[in-house]
Amino acid sequence: MSKVCQVTGKRAMVGNNVSHSKRRTKRKFMVNLFKKRYFLAEENRWITLKVSAAGMRKINKNGLSSVLKEAKEKGYIIN
Repeated sequence: MSKVCQVTGKRAMVGNNVSHSKRRTKRKFMVNLFKKRYFLAEENRWITLKVSAAGMRKINKNGLSSVLKEAKEKGYIIN
């Protein structure tokens, strides 16, 4: 599975390393991903998500069921 957050859709970005002499070489900015289990009370089961730190804050703020519904509408969650 690729390094994509299943809640926010964040993925790796490409940028430049800039040295002191201003030479630029390509680099990747990786996403801060975690494999986290959440209990989905509506279906009485555990689900495992690959979620970024921003996605975890979003789940804490808005609730798991509303965040999952929004992520499915945007196409971030396949199953």
